[in-house]
Order: sequence, then structure tokens, then C-alpha cells
Amino acid sequence: MWLLIAFIAVPLIEIALFIQVGGLIGLWPTLLIVVLTAIAGTALVRGQGAQAIAGLKRSLNEFKDPSRPLADGAMILFAGALLLTPGFFTDACGFALLMPPVRARVYKILREKVKVSQFEMHSEFGPRGPAGPQQQREPQDRVIDGEFHEVGDDKKPTHPSGWTRH
Repeated sequence: MWLLIAFIAVPLIEIALFIQVGGLIGLWPTLLIVVLTAIAGTALVRGQGAQAIAGLKRSLNEFKDPSRPLADGAMILFAGALLLTPGFFTDACGFALLMPPVRARVYKILREKVKVSQFEMHSEFGPRGPAGPQQQREPQDRVIDGEFHEVGDDKKPTHPSGWTRH
């Protein structure tokens, strides 16, 4: 139901804002503002997206809960989509989501509504990072099955792969 209301309300808000702003400053300045906010938003999303990916990699390498960096990345991605959508209301929402305090508040609200029942990370190579000692797991099967056939000495590959001797 909320999604239906959003799909109806957002375009109506955007049309009303376009009419108001266009009436105040004119058509071409209004269109220029929309294009410039898309360009600026793309640059901001690229920079913050790279930071979010680095934070996600860091949390995974340290065996920490990756839900916060994942949520930040998702909100930055959503902000990028809002900034690329033409309109003043969507631009305002997109720029708001690019601000870390706003993302922190949205994350807190979402965290209260979503309950995680269990979260585990395992490594078959043993303990790593500040997570402390972990139980080392042995691989289930150490046999690798495969098929091969002998190639005669007279047949030489046209593109050596580095895996064969010539």
C-alpha cells in the first residue's frame, strides 16, 4: 500500500515543484539545475560508494558484522538512483541519503524493525583478525576428480598457455 502511495505522490510532488521553480527562474535554468544535480550526485555517489566498498571489505576481513557497511552501500546506491531521477524532491532525498548522519539514523530505524536471528562467519584456514580464535575446519574432501588424455609429441599448441612444456 505504501509503495502505491509513493508511486502516485512522488511524481505529483515533482510536477508541482517543476511548475513552481520553472515559474520563478524559467525553463532553461530549471533544466540546467536538474542536469547539474545529476552530475554532482554521480560524482558524490562514486566517491562514497568506494568508501562503502572499502568499509565492507574491512569488516569482512576482520570477521565483523557487515550489516552496517552493506546498509550504507545500499543507501548510497539508492541515493544515486534518486539523484539520476529528474526532479527536485528526489534530488533532495538523494543528497540527504549521501549524508552519513542521515544514513546512520535510517540504519538505526531499519535495525529496530529488522531482527537478525543468527550471524556466523567461518574460515577453513583458521583464525584471522581480531575476532579471536576460531575452530579450524577441515575440508570435507581432499580428492580432485578429473579426466585427461595424452597428446602426442607431434601435436603442438598454437597458443602456449604456460601450463605445458614445449
